[in-house]
Amino acid sequence: MNDKGARYEEQAAAFLEKAGFRIVDRNWACSMGELDIVARKGDTLVFAEVRARSNPGYGSPAESVTPAKRAKIIKAAMAYIKARRPEAETFRFDVIGIVPGEPPEHIEDAFSADGFGF
Repeated sequence: MNDKGARYEEQAAAFLEKAGFRIVDRNWACSMGELDIVARKGDTLVFAEVRARSNPGYGSPAESVTPAKRAKIIKAAMAYIKARRPEAETFRFDVIGIVPGEPPEHIEDAFSADGFGF
């Protein structure tokens, strides 16, 4: 990851903490892919993908989470659950969109793992 990416992920983690989330893991990687931020709020474990766009003219950061990227995140999350066995009642996939100079956009439950087996 480059310095810019690290700064955006730091900004997203700080944003989540301020919103009452506890950061559990960052940049967790396995052969299936990488999870930017794993956070907990109450009984929910959140897999947060951080996306940034320097120019919103190219679309929102959230729009850059393609179906292929979602599948990769879901597979990595399944590997995380298998490896870490976190206690949680629910799991959720969020996207944190970063555009420099603007507050982060937090899209809760941005996509689901329906159709993927755990």
